[in-house]
Amino acid sequence: MNEQEIKEQLCDVCHKMWQLGWVAANDGNVSVKLEDGTFFATPTGMSKSFITPDKLVRINDKGEVLEGAAGLRPSSEIKMHLCCYRERPDVGAVLHAHPPVATGYAVANKALDEYTMIESVIAIGSVPVAIKPYLQEHDVMLLQNHGALTVGADLITAYYRMETLELFAKISLNAHLLGGAQEISRENIDRLCSMRAQYGVTGKHPGYKKYPNGQN
Repeated sequence: MNEQEIKEQLCDVCHKMWQLGWVAANDGNVSVKLEDGTFFATPTGMSKSFITPDKLVRINDKGEVLEGAAGLRPSSEIKMHLCCYRERPDVGAVLHAHPPVATGYAVANKALDEYTMIESVIAIGSVPVAIKPYLQEHDVMLLQNHGALTVGADLITAYYRMETLELFAKISLNAHLLGGAQEISRENIDRLCSMRAQYGVTGKHPGYKKYPNGQN
């Protein structure tokens, strides 16, 4: 895609985030890495429903504005995006939002780390206080008392992971209200993880590492 097409896609994702209720007012931020090593990012203080291509800013890897309309600048949370790009050369886009159910888990300090659905093996969430230690093995993270962060090789992949996270959170909440979710067996978890390459799933996954001491 050329840069104009990337801008339009970024705006489309912003509008979808707002329509789905993942953001309100000026919540959330999105960025995309460009071939020259610079980034398009959403501006601070603006609803994602109002984002248009001319309102995006181009920044460098220090977060400095290279191009943008007068008065527009990225959110202070762009530092979180830049950390993702530094730590993960495979990442081409970062999306931060507040999807209500997933964010409810983050506010309750409850990790979405159950292996109860195929999707949970594809996009599992953690509750990091700081993202850096988790980036090497996670593409989807809950931010404690804050919201959610997803990364992807491209913008649509990062967007789909946020969709998957929120749906998984809704299903998990319903399962717990019905008496508790049943986890997938270790054998099937390993099989699903091994199938990621077969289906061209990019990104990282921790495998069966729920328990720090290695027990299951």
